[in-house]
Amino acid sequence: MIIFRDVHKSFEKNQVLQGLNMEIQNGETLTILGPSGSGKTVILKLMIGILKPDNGEIIIDDQNIINFNASQLMHLRKKFGFVFQWGALLDSMNVEENIGLFFRMHTKLSNQEIQQRIKQSLEMVDLYNIEHLQPEELSGGMLKRVAIARAIAIQPQYLIYDEPTTGLDPKTCQTINSLIVRMQKKLNVTSVVVTHDIESAIKVSDRIAMLYRGKIVTVEKSDQIYQSDNEIIKKFLEGEIF
Repeated sequence: MIIFRDVHKSFEKNQVLQGLNMEIQNGETLTILGPSGSGKTVILKLMIGILKPDNGEIIIDDQNIINFNASQLMHLRKKFGFVFQWGALLDSMNVEENIGLFFRMHTKLSNQEIQQRIKQSLEMVDLYNIEHLQPEELSGGMLKRVAIARAIAIQPQYLIYDEPTTGLDPKTCQTINSLIVRMQKKLNVTSVVVTHDIESAIKVSDRIAMLYRGKIVTVEKSDQIYQSDNEIIKKFLEGEIF
């Protein structure tokens, strides 16, 4: 379980999070919905210790991580598979090298074991025999799926998706949304998605947390979001808040 308690985070005079409280339950997919620039990605960076809050607590698996040392943070991050907004594949490496990099740097797995992990993770996202391809040879949808394959290859406890449908055409968005749902069910992981895409949020989530002006203003079941009485949710759905 992941818990944020009264978390504040500022960058100079810009107050991004202002007393954020949130609880992510084991085995669920929770989507953090909010306008661009509202601090969604900051929450993810706090979650894996890339950033530290100015105040508050972040509890992951019953431990407050905010004062973790480098060794503890490395151990923590091994629990997370992170799918970056634009994939974040290294251009100088092919697909096999991108997915295998973590294992070669941080594990003692044999080359055969690494190759098996890579093959299995690519097959789980419906990609076959593309290990030799460079990132520039991949379509937007393929690149996103390779990024997901890289995240699941480490067999994480948590899967994190940063704006997973940004820049994709509607058909590919549907493919990625379906893949997120499939990964959560097949791998029995806890998933956290950040997006400003309400339709994607509804399709992939068990619950949706609305982030506005540095706080979670409401948490709703995804299939009940259009019946919400929360004024911020209503305005967001009507396009008044971007």
